[in-house]
Amino acid sequence: QVHLVESGGGLVQAGGSLRLSCTASGSTFTPGAIGWYRQVPGKQRESVAVINNAGFATYADAVKGRFTVSRDNAKNTVVLQMDSLKSEDTAVYYCYLRCFTVRGGWTSNWGQGTQVTVSS
Repeated sequence: QVHLVESGGGLVQAGGSLRLSCTASGSTFTPGAIGWYRQVPGKQRESVAVINNAGFATYADAVKGRFTVSRDNAKNTVVLQMDSLKSEDTAVYYCYLRCFTVRGGWTSNWGQGTQVTVSS
């Protein structure tokens, strides 16, 4: 089994910054895309920033120019740098990993989520 551990969530004022980190561990796996999703009550979980194995990142329109995602393959870590935060960014942020394992093949894996609250 693959475990995703997130850190860095919290409360920040509008215009401020937060840095989220996620590290994958556990069973041996071949990583694919890794990144971040977010969800607010009453809405579906949405992609925020995902980076593929080639280092190419895809961002939601709402966060372009403000968020930056990066990955460290050696450490199986993905980081989301969030700048110029807005109240609309308030959500539970989930780390996501697409990976391959011998037992399960290609699977989608999720962290437990970390709360990001942006005050106005």
